[in-house]
Amino acid sequence: MLILGIESSCDETAVALVRGDRSIVAQRIASQDEAHRPFGGVVPELAARAHAERLTPMVAEVLDEAGVALADVDAVAATAGPGLIGGVMVGLVTGKALAWGAGKPLLAINHLEGHALSPRLADPALQFPYLLLLVSGGHCQLLGVEGVGRYRRLATTIDDAIGEAFDKTAKILGLGFPGGPAVERAARSGDARRFALPRPLLGSAEPHFSFAGLKSAVLRQWAALPDKTPTDRDDLAAGFQAAATDCLVDRTARAIAAFPQATALVVAGGVASNQHIRAALAAVAAAHGLGFVAPPLWLCTDNAAMIAWAGAERLALGLVDTLDAPARPRWPLDPGAEAVRGAGVRA
Repeated sequence: MLILGIESSCDETAVALVRGDRSIVAQRIASQDEAHRPFGGVVPELAARAHAERLTPMVAEVLDEAGVALADVDAVAATAGPGLIGGVMVGLVTGKALAWGAGKPLLAINHLEGHALSPRLADPALQFPYLLLLVSGGHCQLLGVEGVGRYRRLATTIDDAIGEAFDKTAKILGLGFPGGPAVERAARSGDARRFALPRPLLGSAEPHFSFAGLKSAVLRQWAALPDKTPTDRDDLAAGFQAAATDCLVDRTARAIAAFPQATALVVAGGVASNQHIRAALAAVAAAHGLGFVAPPLWLCTDNAAMIAWAGAERLALGLVDTLDAPARPRWPLDPGAEAVRGAGVRA
């Protein structure tokens, strides 16, 4: 089984060919960091235009590198949401055109399911069910992964996603874009104990996350410093990272108790590349007698290999889509999950 995967939900244009035996035959990832850096964040119109310019040549490059024709693939998998709708539409329409032209099945993939199943691409031993902490720029959720297409949301954010909080903290501290890696680098030299920062919902019976108050506290602490130095910046970055990690660990431990059938604790999404967070989650998994699985760093951020693999998992079960599959800016993995308080109605 050979699947062509396309990813364009945010600011990474990506194409990959993945086989059902988990081998990645060829892939391309084009970053847009330079285009968005002057604005301190992703500009949706610029992202969609870059996807439109880059995607078709990248498909041709991947097929050429693999030495296969479009007729040789078994299906085309394309992200259909959630994400920035302009970029999602570029990738999905491209995927539809390729599938229709080659007479191949279309797999309209939920980007979050791509992240949720990506650890199974990296680790063949990972079996359902497992507890997933999905942490990225737009999402912060704990999910019971019971099988392909079967997800039970145990917790989500009531305001900001953790990746958004990292990005805003980086912007406050003048660390640049993308913010997550910049905060992690600065935190390595910082004293995490210097600034007193809140841990929202720590120890609460409410299962969810909250990061807006932590982000605001960073802003207040930074503004109160009369003469800002690199040491101040690094200490505050370290304090923020420590507080955010404490919140993740606390909420994850609560979810482990709520999902006792889990075979492992799994972390995925862009924030899963943070080494401090990985180490803390590995420790909480060990404390509860669970294995810990995290994809390789490159597989944590947006990529097409995870979309192709999700397509392979779905195709194996006969879960194909029609050519009128919609592009969705929001697409929850657990549509039946209870709405949370606050503004955090997240996909």
